[in-house]
Amino acid sequence: MHGEYKVPGGKLVVVDLDVVDGKLADFHLAGDFFLEPDSALEAIDGAVNGLSAESSAADIAAAVRGALPEGAILLGFSPEGVAVAIRRSLARATSWRDYDWQIVHSKAVHPVQQMALDEVLATEVGEGRRQPTLRIWEWDEPAVVIGSFQSRKNEVDAENAKKYGFDVVRRISGGGAMFMEAGSVITYSIYAPSDLVQGMSFADSYAFLDEWVLVALKSLGIDAFYQPLNDITSPKGKIGGAAQKRLGSGAVLHHVTMSYDMDGEKMTEVLRIGREKISDKGIASAAKRVDPLRSQTGLTRAEIIDRMKQTFTQLYGATPGDITPEEYAAADKLVAEKFGTEEWLNRVP
Repeated sequence: MHGEYKVPGGKLVVVDLDVVDGKLADFHLAGDFFLEPDSALEAIDGAVNGLSAESSAADIAAAVRGALPEGAILLGFSPEGVAVAIRRSLARATSWRDYDWQIVHSKAVHPVQQMALDEVLATEVGEGRRQPTLRIWEWDEPAVVIGSFQSRKNEVDAENAKKYGFDVVRRISGGGAMFMEAGSVITYSIYAPSDLVQGMSFADSYAFLDEWVLVALKSLGIDAFYQPLNDITSPKGKIGGAAQKRLGSGAVLHHVTMSYDMDGEKMTEVLRIGREKISDKGIASAAKRVDPLRSQTGLTRAEIIDRMKQTFTQLYGATPGDITPEEYAAADKLVAEKFGTEEWLNRVP
């Protein structure tokens, strides 16, 4: 069995192994990481051989850590990274380059239709009717997108939302509210077979699925990094947040919203962002939570999106695609039956 895992912000971990009588055998670790002393590589191989094939990632990482010589230095990877690569090998996980990706950057649609398109396109990928896809969203009207489990009244100031013309819609993934205005954010969705994240915890998969965008942002001069569980940030402040949903069709939906030019004052009027929400951010005002991409790059939103698409294509291979008339029709049906209904919007009052 063969497994690979690119450590977010680090190096590639490669493992080869067999399973004999329920135990890991003939295990060999490789990769472009740095490791001192040389003998530590043999120690890691020895620690893994003989472990149960049912060992959890935590148990594997503990075994690797316990076998390291005193003073060993691991650069670009960790015992946890080795464990993820092993679990992915055992789960026969796929990699990005195993798929023919499409990039869809289509017309702006109503916010509630954006919610429906996410479910439709993820389902289509899971059921094999669509290639794995990266979709860049476009907005031409304001909206607040609340997470699947958030309370509408607790998250949104209804009076101010109405005053500023914000629709409120609910998505199928968890996480927090997204404040969306035309030209103010960059939002993308990844629709992928669940095999791509096999062997990973939810926490591991968040950073794994967003590694490419960190590469793109760094190429623009932003010192971007991932802050668990689901924040993309920089030394100058938070840039954006991710949310994820695993569908029964065999697909994973992963989407991210990054601030480009956020009106922080308006956001704090429309969203009920309390002191508890920002208490762990080390800041006094919710308006300062998000550091817009424009202030860190000086580039237009379109230029940043172009770099993102270029980076994704260079790393994983991709061709331009579009949403089909049938997919739009399926989304319209979901709007009428689900996303546009009061029952869905107020499922958590």
